[in-house]
Amino acid sequence: MSKNRNFDFLAIALIVAAIILGSAYTYKYRVQNTITVTGLGEVEFTSDQIVWRGIITADSANPEAGYAQIESSKAKVTEFLTSRGVAADAVDFMFVNVNKMYDPIYSNGNYMGQRFTGYQLRQDFVVESTDVDAVEAASREISSLIAQGVQMDLWQPAYYFSGLDGLKLDVIEQATKDARERAQRIADQSGGKLKKVKKATIGVFQITGANTDEEFTAGGSFNTSSRLKKARITVRLEYRVR
Repeated sequence: MSKNRNFDFLAIALIVAAIILGSAYTYKYRVQNTITVTGLGEVEFTSDQIVWRGIITADSANPEAGYAQIESSKAKVTEFLTSRGVAADAVDFMFVNVNKMYDPIYSNGNYMGQRFTGYQLRQDFVVESTDVDAVEAASREISSLIAQGVQMDLWQPAYYFSGLDGLKLDVIEQATKDARERAQRIADQSGGKLKKVKKATIGVFQITGANTDEEFTAGGSFNTSSRLKKARITVRLEYRVR
């Protein structure tokens, strides 16, 4: 009687173990019954907006003479830009900053104070335009005003694109299509059939110069120094397969 009872317990234990192992195998199969792929979308585009900044400066013994010099330089800059095809309303001059200038005084290597030397006046200006060619050409030639007594600090133009939101959607669509094609090829080769997307992850949007070796960043690159740019994004899709 005892032997039969032990046998019954053993049989039941084997059946339970088989059920557990079978369930584990089925679960493992279901978990692995997916395809994960990464698609790439890339689009080259040309900037349609330009922003160019500069500062007019003047050094003078008194503010009045400095203002007069600033106004003269401002007129020359305006005339130069408009003569190069830049619209007058594309140029914006900011308020004039006036700073007192001092030189340090030393005696036998010891600091004794400072001496007032005059005033420095600064006026920022910015050019914002959709006429990229005209502003770009003017930025390369404006240094000729230095010979006319204009004191300036100039920055490299920055380039932007007005249709960026639509471009992002186009690149995402391209990357998604690329991922779908990759998944379909894998399914075809393995004899499976793609079902619905289980999970989708969009990578970081990157904008770099089209012909540069700029590195991508974790937070996303946003190139403004190149007129011709490249937008890039990745899409990671996980498909169910049967």
